Amino acid sequence: MPRYKTILFDADNTLMDFTKSEREALTDTLQLMGITPGEDLIATYSTINDAMWKKLERGEIEKNALRVARFAEFAKHYGWQLDVEKMAFAYMDFLSQKTYLIDGALELCQRLAAHCELYIITNGLKFVQERRFAATPLKPLFKDAFISEEMGAEKPNKAYFDEMARRIPDFSPKHALVVGDSLSSDIRGGITAGIDTCWFNPKGAPAPADLPITYVVKALEEILPLVLD
Repeated sequence: MPRYKTILFDADNTLMDFTKSEREALTDTLQLMGITPGEDLIATYSTINDAMWKKLERGEIEKNALRVARFAEFAKHYGWQLDVEKMAFAYMDFLSQKTYLIDGALELCQRLAAHCELYIITNGLKFVQERRFAATPLKPLFKDAFISEEMGAEKPNKAYFDEMARRIPDFSPKHALVVGDSLSSDIRGGITAGIDTCWFNPKGAPAPADLPITYVVKALEEILPLVLD
């Protein structure tokens, strides 16, 4: 018998390689806009984007505003006069076509799906996440995907997890596990909701003392024995 009935997986940089996808999508977007891609541009955008998503988690920006605001700030940083709405849409379109998986993701989910119910929990943009996820071999292994745009709240807000629990038949926090790479959204959200957590930490970063994380793993394959006795 599995130790957990329900496994709640974050998508980006937990199962899906967002870092690689972001890099390629931004490169495609810059080329479309007539800008030569470079390491400094990619690093700057990534920093701006990460900061925007942290604002979203804290409720400081709406998702519709985030889509364009990150590119407006990016263009302002370099003094570009661009159609940032066109740039934002192009980026999302390119990103939605990138379906790279983290090493071991498919194998782990195939093993777990035989014993547990798998769900995606994500703050990602609905248009992007639905297209990306549908194009991966992971899709048939999951019962559902809970995208924050449809949930009325973002991770780590308890309202997100309350709505998720309402939508999962016979959901029990005691028999569920949150798996994610983000301490601020996945792990903190799971803890707030009273759900065991597994921090996917491939870089081996030190765990913060203020978060009672249930498990920490460096590779996805390490999750299997935590779930299956």
